[in-house]
Amino acid sequence: MLENSFGIIFFLKSSAKSTSERYIYIRITVNGVPKETSTKRKWNVNRWEQKTGRAIGNKEDAKALNFFLYSLEIKLRKHADYLVEKQESINSVKLINFILGKTRLKTTVLQEFQLHNDQMLALVKKGEYAIGTHVRFEISKKHVKDFMMHKYGVEDMEFNELNFEFVKEYEFYLKTVKNNANNTALKYITNFKKIVLTAMDKELLTIDPFKRFKGKKTRVLKKPLTGLELSLLEKHKFSTDRLGVVRDVFVFQCYTGLAYIDVFNLKQSDIKEGIDGEQWILTERQKTGSPISIPLLPKATEIVNRYRNHSLCVERNSVLPVSSNQKMNEYLKEIADLCGIKSNLNTHKARRTFGSTITLNNNVPIHVVKEMLGHQSVSQTEEYALTEQISIGREMQGLKQRLADKEDVSNEVTLKTIERMEKELVEMKKKLSLRRQ
Repeated sequence: MLENSFGIIFFLKSSAKSTSERYIYIRITVNGVPKETSTKRKWNVNRWEQKTGRAIGNKEDAKALNFFLYSLEIKLRKHADYLVEKQESINSVKLINFILGKTRLKTTVLQEFQLHNDQMLALVKKGEYAIGTHVRFEISKKHVKDFMMHKYGVEDMEFNELNFEFVKEYEFYLKTVKNNANNTALKYITNFKKIVLTAMDKELLTIDPFKRFKGKKTRVLKKPLTGLELSLLEKHKFSTDRLGVVRDVFVFQCYTGLAYIDVFNLKQSDIKEGIDGEQWILTERQKTGSPISIPLLPKATEIVNRYRNHSLCVERNSVLPVSSNQKMNEYLKEIADLCGIKSNLNTHKARRTFGSTITLNNNVPIHVVKEMLGHQSVSQTEEYALTEQISIGREMQGLKQRLADKEDVSNEVTLKTIERMEKELVEMKKKLSLRRQ
């Protein structure tokens, strides 16, 4: 098939000057598309056979030229075979560039990883990514680098060296040498896969090494605060303002569903009057850019008003004096101990509490909760639908009552049926007695 679509000929290029010495050119045609370039050699037109594309005669200079042209053609055909073997596309430009020494430099895995991370960092500065996302990709790159040295004793590799075995061994390395949990290992593998797929788009490799890889996440039950735990948190009196502020920010998240970065960025201008005349949070999620439309519940409004004149809020034009995420989570552990809450408190638990305890458990439709949380799909919101025991108990009490009502109705129907049958029996006896008389 290659022979039918691939052709090479050598010829003497015509010159404007009337001279017998002309440059020898090579023309490569692939699928009907020709490209040509000079071989940088000159030859006498009277000693050239155009039909064969070779020098005429047995002199040493003719033999040397023909050997050069023959070697060049063989070299080209071997390169074309190599491209076919690697399942790469072949075209006349690519083959001409090979002759000219302009073949594309091979990009290595870590070079492409670094390019991706550098571009991501630039977009972090534009607000398109969170800095934490860039940090995770930097850690992912380091894990891949460490694995290459651990497994193969090299600091970097070319993409065409990657295969299914590489991916499986990398997964095993993350879970054993790095001691990562299953879900953590899969996150690092997913980050690496993004780099590999980008490389495939750039035609740096043709076979996806992840094609047969099937990683399965371990389902983790991330419980929200129960109504009782939230009440304990709200009512507790702290001895320091530091803990009181962190508690208020957390409770505000519980009643709005805002992620940490969104409550950190929340400005007074993001709180506006809604179509119903009430106060709403109208903004966008930083993580996805999805619109957020959340009506302020009374407890959230109370917290907003409490910090309206706080010095940090005035300075930053923010709604609440939010600390760093690291400090928030550190203080929340202390708060949990003081409030007697056994579950681990962190900023994301507040978002889950809004999605489950505050909304879904109070019969707010899941598609409405989806919009308030800024989720892309209902399936994301379904992960938040962890029903409390109190909600389960309430539903079961309702079921008990419905079953009892059905039993009462069934008993009443049975009694009426018996009474009717008894009356019919008495009537039949009377009729039978009259007939006998």
